[in-house]
Amino acid sequence: MGMPITIDIDGAADAGLVDTVFDYFEHIDRRFSTYRADSEISAINRGDLPVRDWSGEMMEVLALAAQTKNETGGYFDIRKPDGSLDPSGIVKGWAIRNAAGILHRAGISDFFIEAGGDIQSCGRNASGLDWSVGIRNPFNADEIIKIVYPRGHGVATSGTYARGQHIYNPRAVGDPIIDIVGLTVIGVDVFEADRFATAAFAMGRDGILFLEQTPGLEGYAVNSNGRATPTSGFGAFCQP
Repeated sequence: MGMPITIDIDGAADAGLVDTVFDYFEHIDRRFSTYRADSEISAINRGDLPVRDWSGEMMEVLALAAQTKNETGGYFDIRKPDGSLDPSGIVKGWAIRNAAGILHRAGISDFFIEAGGDIQSCGRNASGLDWSVGIRNPFNADEIIKIVYPRGHGVATSGTYARGQHIYNPRAVGDPIIDIVGLTVIGVDVFEADRFATAAFAMGRDGILFLEQTPGLEGYAVNSNGRATPTSGFGAFCQP
């Protein structure tokens, strides 16, 4: 998926379990990566794969994408201006949540999974403390401007400071987002955080208001002038 993935699990766990989780991510990459010519999504976009041959996983993700588009008033849309499908804004959080399920089913209660800045954690770290997540300064990658303690919730960040302009307003013919540069979302799990982070960022300055009004979501937005705006319940996740 063109991103680093980190997995930290209880030291007593079977070492092969980490391989199982990485194998799962490799499987997802082969199916959904728009960077691979041999992926299922690339075959679909070329018109080489009829709908009847699409995988169950593909159908599930596309259904979730359609649901998210409806829930966000069209601000989440995996169809690009050129007509191709790019599920990247939803499949990462979905895959991380599924990977966490692999660990849960194996009886692991203390773990941390991070893929491209999106995180699902559970339990405590090796020091017996709650897992913590740092939010980077969009204008200085070496500076952490906020630390959150998700305590089992998912954390996802959308922005333009790391990968450049890659998120557009689908309701304004692909206009780039210029009024905010970073948006971190905390949701009940990483899937919920990820899909709504993408949509809320596409809303620009109104995204933080959308998060404020949506139950189960908290957010922290940084605008192009460097000013940060949190939702009213975000501060509860900043207390160790």
